[in-house]
Amino acid sequence: MKSKILSMALALALIAGVTTGCSAKTESSAAPASTPAPASSAAQEVSTPAASDAGSTGIVTTMNLNDYKPKKSTYNFYFTYKLVHPWWDAVKVGMNDAVKQLKAKGITVNFEYTAPTSPDAIDQVNRLETAAGRNFDVIGADITELKTVVPVVNKLVESGIPFMTFSSSDAPDSKRICYVGNTKNVEDGAAIAEALAKSINYKGDIAALGGTIGAPVHEDRLKGLKQVLAKYPDIKLVDTQFDNDDLEKSVQLAENMIQKYPNLKGFFCNNMTNPIGAAQAVEAAGKTDIKIVGMDHDLRTLQYVKKGTILCVGVQNCFAMGFDTIQTAIKLADGVRPGDGSNLIQVLDNKTTTLVYKDSAQAMIDLLYPGK
Repeated sequence: MKSKILSMALALALIAGVTTGCSAKTESSAAPASTPAPASSAAQEVSTPAASDAGSTGIVTTMNLNDYKPKKSTYNFYFTYKLVHPWWDAVKVGMNDAVKQLKAKGITVNFEYTAPTSPDAIDQVNRLETAAGRNFDVIGADITELKTVVPVVNKLVESGIPFMTFSSSDAPDSKRICYVGNTKNVEDGAAIAEALAKSINYKGDIAALGGTIGAPVHEDRLKGLKQVLAKYPDIKLVDTQFDNDDLEKSVQLAENMIQKYPNLKGFFCNNMTNPIGAAQAVEAAGKTDIKIVGMDHDLRTLQYVKKGTILCVGVQNCFAMGFDTIQTAIKLADGVRPGDGSNLIQVLDNKTTTLVYKDSAQAMIDLLYPGK
């Protein structure tokens, strides 16, 4: 499929995902969203508008199957993730493309892809335990919260179930067999924190919206923030509040912090929702001089970046994460394991993040949301 056609499909799906997003009242397994970033070892800046191809934005919109030859003609997988949200819709777009390419080679892949409407570790445990009794070839999870979910992961692996983690949140201290996703979440947090620090001349009060307590990806980005702050003693983190990936709550928390800290210089935001909440709050307060950094590819976020309300965001390579999750699950189902010389990647670390600023925001919007 040509890149332009795929980009249009991704964009249309992402628009639908943003419209329903976290406010949906039913579980989601519908197709959907966008894609992001290049294969390099650290977050890279995109500071000039893209030319005519997806590669110039650092966004992966096409991938090819690897040379591995599946041992079966049909596979059945189960994947559960943190919550119904356009970010995971974008991952599924990559999964769907891998499935389509495999079908053309005579390989049928069926997969279930489900989540609750808000983060709930007990819900994820229940989903995993139910799936364990349904004879899937592979079970995978984007871990909601380590303390609650990891014991169940370990139990499933001990029972002989091929189990993997994928997309945003790994459980490296569990018995999971492998992880496919972004392994640079600490670095991502550090990259956007550095951008924030530079924008306020390395001094002043900042606050953080921390996403979901216990979510590995959110905790890692906060670690990245703290690493950066350790270098700049004149920057003070005055408050950290957790919005649980809820837009309304992130708006409220940001508004409260603006009122409580009149000298606030910036917001560090660590998920796809809370940069929007911070932007709405600073505009409502007439405090658009407060700098905001955040993550991911929501259209509203990119529009705030283009407008200048948000300084920059890190856009992840969701498409590639989903595509490689399917390829890796096939290997797991066939009995391939890390370290046996069969080229299964235990931790796929090339799913990195692109920093998008004001002058490149429209290029990203054109790619992911044509006509917007």
